[in-house]
Amino acid sequence: MQSFVKHTGVVGAMDRSNVDTDQIIPKQFLKRIERTGFGEFLFFDWRYHPDGGSNDEFELNRPRFADASILVARENFGNGSSREHAVWALDDYGFRCVIAESFADIFYNNCSKNGVLPVVLSKDAVEKIHRSVAAEEGYQLTVDLETLKVSDSSGFAEVFEMDAFRRQCFLEGLDHIALTLQHADKIDAYERSLN
Repeated sequence: MQSFVKHTGVVGAMDRSNVDTDQIIPKQFLKRIERTGFGEFLFFDWRYHPDGGSNDEFELNRPRFADASILVARENFGNGSSREHAVWALDDYGFRCVIAESFADIFYNNCSKNGVLPVVLSKDAVEKIHRSVAAEEGYQLTVDLETLKVSDSSGFAEVFEMDAFRRQCFLEGLDHIALTLQHADKIDAYERSLN
């Protein structure tokens, strides 16, 4: 997975709570076996009308969010089914980080395995970010995993928490496979000992 150390990007705002994985990536798109190509289906039922036309009322369809790489929502983001495809869709669409008041546990863990940084901030901090996005087109945040801080160029700064192991995996770009491969020599030696 791609490492995450420090990222500055435009913030796309979804002023919604309880965004579930069925909305993040609807079930009809789960038949693919590769991890790429899901971005075009992200929030499909909200982004498009039944006839396939773009839904201009959906917040992320606004031109001002076209280059957003940080998503801010509200509480309980990623609830619902455990589909890892939801994180693949966010990543493929271009989001490097999702900020919310809280996340569903399985979604949070899936983010950690796939390089999309989930950042939990207080309700007040999330509200400040939403207000800033509404007031300033092209509003940007910097998310620094080394200092565990989210900040902007106008003085907003909030710290967040992440357990040390998960943080180190993000910093080094280590998913479960990469973690296992760090012990490839020991695995090879064990397999040779069986013959």
